[in-house]
Amino acid sequence: MDFRIFTEPQQGASYDELLAVAKATEELGFDAFFRSDHYLRMGDGDPGYGPTDAWTTLAGLARETSRIRLGTLVSSVTYRYPGILAIQVAQVDAMSGGRAELGLGTGWFAEEHRAYGIPFPPKRFDLLEEQLEIVTGLWSTPAGSTYSFSGDHYTLEDSPALPKPVQSPVPVIVGGKGAKRTPLLAARFATEFNIPFPDPGTTPELIAGVRSACESIGRDPESLVYSAALVVATGSSEAEFHARAAAIGREPAELRENGLAGSAAEVVDKLGALRAEGVTRVYLQVLDLADLDHLDFIAREIVPQLG
Repeated sequence: MDFRIFTEPQQGASYDELLAVAKATEELGFDAFFRSDHYLRMGDGDPGYGPTDAWTTLAGLARETSRIRLGTLVSSVTYRYPGILAIQVAQVDAMSGGRAELGLGTGWFAEEHRAYGIPFPPKRFDLLEEQLEIVTGLWSTPAGSTYSFSGDHYTLEDSPALPKPVQSPVPVIVGGKGAKRTPLLAARFATEFNIPFPDPGTTPELIAGVRSACESIGRDPESLVYSAALVVATGSSEAEFHARAAAIGREPAELRENGLAGSAAEVVDKLGALRAEGVTRVYLQVLDLADLDHLDFIAREIVPQLG
């Protein structure tokens, strides 16, 4: 099972704070550092430094790390034109020596769009489908050829489809809990299907839906990675766990039900159950970015039992 650290910098984190977490992620042996792609704090509280741009952050981390993979969970189609997004990701891929990954989704947080003047159309799934087709199409266009696309939302004419990423293909993550369109988009375009904060007992059905969609288009379901993202809060004692829950404003009982929480043994048991349901990669949502001892505890006490 792969373990990735997943952060939410829109809650208030500077680049230097994110760099410290990314370096700890690398030094402690985790597979990847991922971040959300948002521009406004969610909920009450001190906004601190404020938001940072996801792909600007990842470009910096590309030059300050050497092993971990770097990506978004997930970028919103409302933030960037697909041609520009393809260039940004390809550049970060080159800057990192082939370690970039793109998670792409429809977006949902209307307030941040109003706060920063970003259009937020009510229907965005067609935007996602066209962006996935354009981004992957640009990257896969042979060198020396051009790429054109005509859709309902975007038109590209004779694009040189440059620059090319180092990786071929760049891993693309599609996620969600939809039963119809999401599985088919994952089957068509993704290298990984992610379940964000799965409700108890729903994981097998969601994975089965993507596997079925793969089979319907003649794709091997085993060619996808199946992952899940869950908040994590754990510690060497009940008191330490409770302190970490309080630090992120969550109730211990609620965390135990909906996240990876409690003692190391409890977290290992829940991860083992997810693995039995078909999940082979987990994004550990770490909400207290100042608590690097938390990462150290997870790396020492949990990962070796499931890695």
